[in-house]
Amino acid sequence: MPARTVRSSHAIHLAVLCALAGAGSAHAADSDADTTSSLPTVLVQAQSDTDSAITQAPTLTPLDATQPTAVISQHFIENNMPLTSNFSEIVALSPSVQSVSPNGPGLMENQVLSIRGFVDGQYNVTFDGIPFQDSNDFTHHSTSYFMTHDLGGVEVDYGPGTAATIGNATFCCSIDNQSKAPDAQTTLTPYVSFGSFHTQVYGAEFDTGKIDKWGGAAGYVDAESASSDGYLTNMGQLRKNIFSKFEVPVADNTVMTFVAMYNQVHQTVGVGATAAQIAQYGPTWGLSSDPTSQDYYGYNYDQIHTDFEYIGIKSQLGNWSLDNKVYTNAYYHTGHNGEDPNGETPNGTYFGANDVPGQLLTNNYRSWGDTFSATYTVGTFGDVKTGVWADRQSNERGLPEVDETLGGAINPNGANWLTYAGSSTCSLSDGSTASTMPATPGSTIAQPTAAEIFGAYSCNGGRLLSQKLITLQPYLMVDWNVLPGLTLSPGIRYDHFERDVNALVNVDTSTAQVYDNTYSAALPSFLAHYSITTNWAAYLQAAKGFMAPNEKDFNSNVPNSSNLQPQETWSYQAGSSWQDRQLSVSGDIYYIHFSNEIFHENISGQGTIYTNGGGTNYKGIEFNATYYVGMGLSLYANGSINRAKVIEDAQTNCTTGNCTGGLWVPNAPNATLAYGVIYDQHGFYASLLNKRVGHTYYAAGEQDAIGSYSILNAALGYTFGDNAGRFRGASVKVDINNLANNTGIFAYAGATAYLGTALYWTIPERNFDVTLSVPIR
Repeated sequence: MPARTVRSSHAIHLAVLCALAGAGSAHAADSDADTTSSLPTVLVQAQSDTDSAITQAPTLTPLDATQPTAVISQHFIENNMPLTSNFSEIVALSPSVQSVSPNGPGLMENQVLSIRGFVDGQYNVTFDGIPFQDSNDFTHHSTSYFMTHDLGGVEVDYGPGTAATIGNATFCCSIDNQSKAPDAQTTLTPYVSFGSFHTQVYGAEFDTGKIDKWGGAAGYVDAESASSDGYLTNMGQLRKNIFSKFEVPVADNTVMTFVAMYNQVHQTVGVGATAAQIAQYGPTWGLSSDPTSQDYYGYNYDQIHTDFEYIGIKSQLGNWSLDNKVYTNAYYHTGHNGEDPNGETPNGTYFGANDVPGQLLTNNYRSWGDTFSATYTVGTFGDVKTGVWADRQSNERGLPEVDETLGGAINPNGANWLTYAGSSTCSLSDGSTASTMPATPGSTIAQPTAAEIFGAYSCNGGRLLSQKLITLQPYLMVDWNVLPGLTLSPGIRYDHFERDVNALVNVDTSTAQVYDNTYSAALPSFLAHYSITTNWAAYLQAAKGFMAPNEKDFNSNVPNSSNLQPQETWSYQAGSSWQDRQLSVSGDIYYIHFSNEIFHENISGQGTIYTNGGGTNYKGIEFNATYYVGMGLSLYANGSINRAKVIEDAQTNCTTGNCTGGLWVPNAPNATLAYGVIYDQHGFYASLLNKRVGHTYYAAGEQDAIGSYSILNAALGYTFGDNAGRFRGASVKVDINNLANNTGIFAYAGATAYLGTALYWTIPERNFDVTLSVPIR
């Protein structure tokens, strides 16, 4: 095999930085727009007390939590996560979470991240309280935004949240990323990491420290570059990222924040491997080095650059607390892929019978928006909270058929490449099959239409469209202090969503389609929180969730697809948490009724039909505990028992007989369990943590089960103390992932385009990284 290191000619651009900046972070539950209860200090100080269950806990449910919560601290991230990691790796240890990166930590976009059985696109991801998501299906690109080194914590909130929880997928949960605060001292911190798969990270962070002449302002700029060959064959990655945050008080009770991020990634991308390929080549199979094959790594790659910026202002004006963030973020993606990587589609294009067919993807979008929240404190009564989230996103997407042998030449008539290889067995979206085109390779044809150029006959589905999305979510809620320690919080959020699509070539039908949809719903919520003692609290919650149909759900020739209704959930959950120096423990039970679930069927002559069915019931039990033994040693465990089954009469409209009523939801584990030991004292840190995920089914109807699996990770590090002179604060650490070297199949990756052969993801083999960081003050 040739060397697999990827290279990029793109130079990273410096994000424009302005010191407008503001107050530090609020309580970690900042998926809620309500983050204005106080104005915390601008600067962060080093953690001094690690001798307790609270500070050593890998995942923690705070006493003021109003729903099941797993808070993952900056201290835990710094000591356990490789620098290449993303939020998807950080949350993997949490209860009810399944997350494995098949190419190694952060070395490709996460392919399977589910929470309580809800998959990506059915939960929110936020950064400093600002939601971000893809245009067509509300999914997220884990390698395209923030890197681990710039995070001050990550939180998993289980449930649709309160009325103040904003986002386009308030179904199940939220993953909330918080930027870290600036350092208290002027510091230059270079850092470097080396590890398995020829992984290398180089970076440097400059912290201004406290600037007295600017009223105590502070900020930092962090730039890093990462490269790796990846675990899977010929699936390398080159990533560059720059992140900045500046905070400055502008009055006694007002602070401003400016955050800017730019990320650039070039990565070769596989689609999984068939069982036959895994048996023949081993679990590392990704892409080939054969330029005559559709799975050649030179034909399957992404070039992505993104940015994320916001200016925030936070004020405490008498009884009023105000928080506002004006933001923009963008995602620009150009990608090539073979027509059927690791599949059976024969070669052949319009230009040559043996040429390699492929596709050229463009997916570009930008959001502009604002989050505003206000809290008014009414004496001993409690708080009245209100706010609004407004967002406008524009998106351009294209997917023409290309000849990869000729460097990506666009097929002049868009015909399904299969026809030039003598095949007519590919089923099109209208239920028909591809037939031989009148032209033959090399012949002259008439001027093509847009539909022809962008794949009117493509099995993979061409596209050429633009769309605009508008979201408006105002809310109102009250925290009523009914009794000492008891707070009742009723609230309501109004969710208004618009999608306007102009498609010259529809994704599935490959025909022109213009439509617009508007969905609105009132989403009530109610929670009760009771502080039983200073160490013990309990809560219960009921809330409605909402998600508008995805863009892909309307790609059908069938008229009734325009009558799709939003998918909704009602969540009911109750839990309790206890915290003292020796023990941190929490538990909860939940029940989620998912209604109006959108199902699809492929019907001959009509193509793919999308309809609202009944839904799914999700229910389970979760717990989370850390016990501090003493002398720096803690024991840790969390777990869940989960059920996610389609309601028996959910698919009353199914016509093919392949109905799934009463059966298990695909990709929903039946249980999770994590346990291990942590040592943190005198500068030394060590952990040994195991995560076990129960069995899943990757197809509807409880077909094709994937067995349970475990991943054992270890970390060992040392940080020099105050007596180390010029090495004060320097650290060295080693992370070892998958210590037991389990390389089995853990998830379904999809199917080949031609014959529908199943593709799978495997667990990356045992791997390690060594990280060195040296602050210069």
